[in-house]
Amino acid sequence: MGEVEWRRIAGFRVVMSWQGAYAPPPGTPPRRPRRPARSLRARAAGVAGVALIAGGAAAVGLAVATQVHAPQPAPGAAGVIGPAARHAVGPWLPRSVPVSVDIPAIGVDSKLLHLGVTADGAIQVPSLETQAGEAAWYKYSATPGQIGASVIEGHLDSYGGPAVFFRLGALRPGDRVDVTLADGVTAVFRVTGVREYAKSSFPAKSIYGATDYAALRLITCGGSFDYASGHYLSSTVVFASLASSLPTGPDGPAR
Repeated sequence: MGEVEWRRIAGFRVVMSWQGAYAPPPGTPPRRPRRPARSLRARAAGVAGVALIAGGAAAVGLAVATQVHAPQPAPGAAGVIGPAARHAVGPWLPRSVPVSVDIPAIGVDSKLLHLGVTADGAIQVPSLETQAGEAAWYKYSATPGQIGASVIEGHLDSYGGPAVFFRLGALRPGDRVDVTLADGVTAVFRVTGVREYAKSSFPAKSIYGATDYAALRLITCGGSFDYASGHYLSSTVVFASLASSLPTGPDGPAR
């Protein structure tokens, strides 16, 4: 996708209706007819770039309203976007859909929903009413461990309080993220960086674009909650790369 297309995508506003379609801002030219499914999926990663899905509009802003503030990424946690060390051929795994994600450092242990895009091309997100405690794998991204960027999203807060990725901003480089796969393997990732981006300048291409290693992106909302717009103004993104893999036992992967 060319630079013009990426800039256009990065300029979208976050969808306010979590169960509905994307509503373009006033003055937006009429939409062209929808393209075939293949084209829609190709564009989906860019749409996700703004998403920032994960709790994004939680028009609730409950955590803010109750003065329970989610941890924000520390300046020293910015780290790097790519793997901590480059190898001639980094570790990778064959395609296998993810089943669950476990992040010990912040107490996350969630099964993974598999979500795509809506009929209008907006990324799907877990229901705020019934699934705020579950993370979701974006099913048009790489599976965790494949060469490419695998994307897992989760809400920051919900109508009932903090949601699954409320503490995502507390992660630090070196923290472990385990993703259990359907083939009985657990992909072990290590965090390389944790960053906060203003949604108005979200670097979608850097986050959703192709990589030459097995990358993982964890995304939720962050920063201040803007009551005027009903959105969080920033997004928290955790960058991780595949470090190893383990067989999954009855009690989870070996530590």
